[in-house]
Amino acid sequence: MTAATPKGERRRQALVEAASELLVEGGFDAVRHRAVAERAGLPLASTTYYFDSLDELITAAVEFHGRTELANGRERLAGLSEQLTDDDVLIELILDLLVGQDVTDTETMLLRYERLVATGRRPYLRPLMRVLSTELHELIADIVARSGRDIAPDRVEELIALVDGAMVNAFIELKPDPRGVAGRMLRTALSRHE
Repeated sequence: MTAATPKGERRRQALVEAASELLVEGGFDAVRHRAVAERAGLPLASTTYYFDSLDELITAAVEFHGRTELANGRERLAGLSEQLTDDDVLIELILDLLVGQDVTDTETMLLRYERLVATGRRPYLRPLMRVLSTELHELIADIVARSGRDIAPDRVEELIALVDGAMVNAFIELKPDPRGVAGRMLRTALSRHE
């Protein structure tokens, strides 16, 4: 459903942001009508007034979160363009986009990957995830290109897969610093392209 008034738009947006926060904090199971309404400070009925289904609310939350992360990544890229030749800056920016910005605890990183994997069980999210994934990969390719490295798009895909694989393996092996493991592997892979 669409909110036709400015007040309706604000309420709808508050629900989307609340659902997004719950999704990040607890995964898909945390996004329930009552929890979203409580987080947004709105009546329970507002979730069904502004959204035809929980799936629609979850889709809006996933899109909001994904677009916010992409916008933050683009903004950071604009501010860091001159520094991207520094491996540390480049690696941290890529990790922030793939693992999460300012995320240091393993539980939050694990929840992020669980969310990404769980989207495969939600067919209604697949079209959106394809779009967001394409935009993320394009942004990372732009970042790598601006760093002065001549890396083909398929090689950029391999770098992304390397980070994702390193993260998942670190979770499986219960390593205390999954992000650090992924960062070291990314640094090694990038050094091969210099």
